[in-house]
Amino acid sequence: MMCVRMPGRWLSSERMRTTGIMTTTILPFRAPAVPLIAHDPYFSIWSMGDELTSSHTKHWTGRNHPLAGLVRIDGACHRFAGPDPARVPPLTQHACIISPTATTYVFSGGGIRLRVRFLSPLLANELEVLARPVSYVTVTAWSDDGREHEVEVHLDVSAEIAVDSCDQLVTWSRYRLDGVDAVAVGSAEQRVLARQGDDLRIDWGQLFLAAADGQQAHTAIGDHRTLRARFIAGEPSPADDMRMPRRVNDCWPALAVRATFGLVGSAEVERTVMIAYDDQFSIEYLRRRLRPYWRASGRTEIDGLLVAAAREREAITERCQAFDREFSHDCVKAGGNAFADVAALSYRQSIAAHKLVMDVDGTPMFFSKENFSNGCIATVDVTFPSAPLYLLLNPSLLRAMLEPVMRYAATSAWKFPFAPHDLGTYPLANGQVYGGGELTDDDQMPVEECGNILILAQALAVADGDPGFARAHWPVLRTWACYLRDEGFDPADQLCTDDFSGHLAHNVNLSVKAILGLGSFAELCRALGHDDDARAFRALAKSMVARWMPLADDGDHYRLAFDQPGTWSQKYNLIWDGLLGLDLFPATVARREVAFYMTKLERFGLPLDNRKTYTTLDHAIWSASLAERREDRQAMLDACCAYVSSTPNRVPLSDWYDTVSGRQQGFQARSVVGGNVMPLLQDATVWAKWRSRVALPALPGQAASALARAHAP
Repeated sequence: MMCVRMPGRWLSSERMRTTGIMTTTILPFRAPAVPLIAHDPYFSIWSMGDELTSSHTKHWTGRNHPLAGLVRIDGACHRFAGPDPARVPPLTQHACIISPTATTYVFSGGGIRLRVRFLSPLLANELEVLARPVSYVTVTAWSDDGREHEVEVHLDVSAEIAVDSCDQLVTWSRYRLDGVDAVAVGSAEQRVLARQGDDLRIDWGQLFLAAADGQQAHTAIGDHRTLRARFIAGEPSPADDMRMPRRVNDCWPALAVRATFGLVGSAEVERTVMIAYDDQFSIEYLRRRLRPYWRASGRTEIDGLLVAAAREREAITERCQAFDREFSHDCVKAGGNAFADVAALSYRQSIAAHKLVMDVDGTPMFFSKENFSNGCIATVDVTFPSAPLYLLLNPSLLRAMLEPVMRYAATSAWKFPFAPHDLGTYPLANGQVYGGGELTDDDQMPVEECGNILILAQALAVADGDPGFARAHWPVLRTWACYLRDEGFDPADQLCTDDFSGHLAHNVNLSVKAILGLGSFAELCRALGHDDDARAFRALAKSMVARWMPLADDGDHYRLAFDQPGTWSQKYNLIWDGLLGLDLFPATVARREVAFYMTKLERFGLPLDNRKTYTTLDHAIWSASLAERREDRQAMLDACCAYVSSTPNRVPLSDWYDTVSGRQQGFQARSVVGGNVMPLLQDATVWAKWRSRVALPALPGQAASALARAHAP
């Protein structure tokens, strides 16, 4: 199932060629922003309106990262991407299809149909392909009036994409590779990994625009106004502009490609170009600079990557389309059409908020960036909510998120008996910066982060069929379990992942996380043969549940804080009890909570608690997933999906919003939306199917029984 945007409505279709769509159903969905090129926190380009021609495409931060597209049909020029030149009329946009790995637009004008597909092949179970910073832009034309038409297409990408600010100097170059013509632009200064921060863009490495032989495409470099003017006039592209280095805002240099289609009739004719970014070094981890995964260990250089990407394009495209169909089908089954649309949007956004690199010993590391939150890198309570997507599709990516944290926590730099919050500020992962950093425990999240990692360690043991991750980090995990034993049941005045709500003592939902963390540790002890500890920690967790229920009881629901009668909150952490088969809390707890939630449901979802009307999207979906009655679950999911399609904030999906107005409260483009696929993870058949697509051992007894218990009727 794919979402197709039409003027004033959304349609669903298994196949779409023209606006005369086969098998359609009206769907109320509209993406707040449309991903075009999405690879990592720096190489990320979005359309933030309904029409691709209505405004400049942008980086997720909102800074212009312009892509411009023009088409000449029988000598008359039209726009299909970008607002300039304004004197050139836009084609009529008929549809925008958002699938997990691609976005496709369909236009008409001058007697032709034009389909423009932006494919970022983020295949979660193919790390070599996922890591490639290469997107394909494929333009397909065919006649819709029974006549033949002469067609030519121009696409240009701005040098703005290679700098943080437009007053920086850039230089450019041209390459002739093995069957590929490429042009590139990059900052003149090349400040590699020189800055850290949130509202920043990359200013090192090179942006590439490339076309393979056989695409009837020719590249050019120069002032974008001149390049476009020559195309509009039907004149040959100018010679490469050699006035460099120069500032980006000095006549706005761009890379361009001009593709000839010839006479186009009813048969489709397509041309493909590649847009890529080579950052050379991606992350600094514990003072060592790490290469991107695709080029680490001398695998290849950018020339080899572009040649391989061109050679493998058709096969990769087919695999992406097959994945999109299957993943979307599973999402429809789990939560309906609107949920499938949200999941497709969430998939690309979550992966593209990370960077996949390789440590010096060959270990993959998948670093998240806390976009428009505080810019932290490898934040544990960002990894935790994003985990369902990776547990479902490829647990090795979750291990790659946790491994850098565990290695850091084992160093002398981390002196506390609880888990760290982060590893620094993106792209520098040299040590925690949140709260008291490495110096004090002020404003830290000790119970939150210990619970997060212990739960995820058990989740990996279930998904992998082996507790190997826990075994490798056992002394640290045991220390954190002991911390939860001593401090977790009735948390002190501290922050939890909802830190925007401020400090809260006696947090009932945080206590749930601590209990589940201890229960998870007990299961890991059992799997590793530590039977005495397994019995002791299991008994401890069960005794905490017995204390928790009367202390948190508030009649028809459970409180926000143990000492605050008349309050309530989402107990979204409970979802992991059933998911991992821990069976610590009676089913009546979630049943009572969900019944109460249904009395508090707002137009755009369930508020986090009684204090405000805002919520977080991933956690609201987890709370919906607690529902036993399908109609309750669907009502809660539908409210979340209504927010996504109705929010007035045209930015990459924000996970923190107001449930009454649908307005963004903060954050955007964050990886936590990977948690939105939680309903899929609850289906044992679906989880097992996707698990079989990656190289994992068969589930042994303990892990198999945990998975079976998690999904027992």
